[in-house]
Amino acid sequence: MPRITPNLWFDTQGKEAAEFYVSVFPNSEIKSVQYYGEAGPRPAGTVMTVEFALDGQDFIAINGGPQFTFDEAISLLINCDSQKEVDYYWSKLSEGGEEGPCGWLKDKYGLSWQVVPAALAELLGDADSERGQRAMKAMLGMKKIDVAALRAAADGK
Repeated sequence: MPRITPNLWFDTQGKEAAEFYVSVFPNSEIKSVQYYGEAGPRPAGTVMTVEFALDGQDFIAINGGPQFTFDEAISLLINCDSQKEVDYYWSKLSEGGEEGPCGWLKDKYGLSWQVVPAALAELLGDADSERGQRAMKAMLGMKKIDVAALRAAADGK
């Protein structure tokens, strides 16, 4: 089966963004950097692409120019095991960016992320549908997801 590698289009900040993402996620690395040559279309010697991995998932950042920008039509989801992880990723990725509703944020490069605790799926899929609906209602009023508040809402507190 072919390997699928997300390719993230930046104007000129591809290397900066890759270095930032690698600093946020454990077990991550910059694999290679390629530069534009004399053939262009950007000035020779400027960064063209950056291959990097975030905890084993490969990505490519391309400095393709200002023609395209990120929007919420695509996001990267981080499945977090604990509130501590949610807090860490939310803090790092939202710095200089924009907090959105229901665990969504845009980082300082405009890329959308969903920072989601594993407990969310458990609560929303509860066998007691009313409990799940109370958790959903609580989540819809949150920016960063708060697991304790979700549990309290699910329990009717």
